[in-house]
Amino acid sequence: MRLEGKRVLITGGTGSLGKVLTSRILSGELGKPRKLTIFSRDEAKQHDMRIAYQHRRVATDEVIYHNFEELLEFRIGDVRDLHSVASALRDADIVFNAAALKQVPTCEYFPFEAVRTNIEGAENIVRAIRELQLPVDTVVGISTDKACKPVNVMGMSKAIQERILISANLTCPSTRFICIRYGNVLASRGSVIPLFLDQIQNGGPITITSPAMTRFLLSLDQAVDVIFAAVRNAQAGETYVPRVPSARVVDVAAALVGDRPIKTKIVGVRPGEKTHEVLISEEECHRSVERGVYYVIRPILPEIDKGPRTGPALAGEYSSESNVLSVEETKKFLREHNLLQDQNPEVGELLR
Repeated sequence: MRLEGKRVLITGGTGSLGKVLTSRILSGELGKPRKLTIFSRDEAKQHDMRIAYQHRRVATDEVIYHNFEELLEFRIGDVRDLHSVASALRDADIVFNAAALKQVPTCEYFPFEAVRTNIEGAENIVRAIRELQLPVDTVVGISTDKACKPVNVMGMSKAIQERILISANLTCPSTRFICIRYGNVLASRGSVIPLFLDQIQNGGPITITSPAMTRFLLSLDQAVDVIFAAVRNAQAGETYVPRVPSARVVDVAAALVGDRPIKTKIVGVRPGEKTHEVLISEEECHRSVERGVYYVIRPILPEIDKGPRTGPALAGEYSSESNVLSVEETKKFLREHNLLQDQNPEVGELLR
């Protein structure tokens, strides 16, 4: 039970993933933590999350009075600021780094802002642990398919974040640094399904960037499954990747639209957007192994790679262009995983 009695910190904990991760941690499936701290810079989102966990619809400022005494604690801070990070890490055994600038076009227009959050944020975590000799047990970096063969700023910055965390196993040998890499979580904030639902509710049209575009299908709970599997089993420097189906984005739209008279409009690929997601590159194939239902990429640095020298799990890159589901299979997947249930109360009606 990796989290039993531990002090857990989630950076960027008020995001879509952070909320589901928080719920799953508090459920005790990895053991009951002594403390769970949500670290982020958005006081409004923290307030909303706090009153939700206190089962209140509205509340005034007094809800914060006993914050530091609660199992679920909220801490205002920014991964860009070393002092802020160091203060939070002093009280942490396990760190989930979910803080990120993740919208591809935003990162293209403001590239250095992505560098500050996605790269400097990770470096601040490593630096605080190293320079203050903090007894942090594990740091989990939450990465993205866009870090694999990156073509946009978001992916480039996340790729460097992965390397910063993996190499930290050499400079902070008492801490286990591991990574998680997965594709778009379809029901998360800013993803395509909430957009499609809004367009459907307004009578269309559904906007598609490219009819050829494919994406891996992953629910928020599946994303947390990957994180928990890595926390349980990953060795230092390893990157866990889920084995999940993929679908054409036009088929996802068709599954949601059903028989409604809603048109589709092709609007063109956005700045920095990939047509297909890749989770494991050709270069990484020879370092990939199968572990249960996951692929695991062994660390690129030989000093860190202590894993068994088994044969590669893949002969080529792991891309969303392969093994694409049909429209009916896509619709079935959406139903089975309740991807939208928490995002929109009308999901059940839209998918029936």
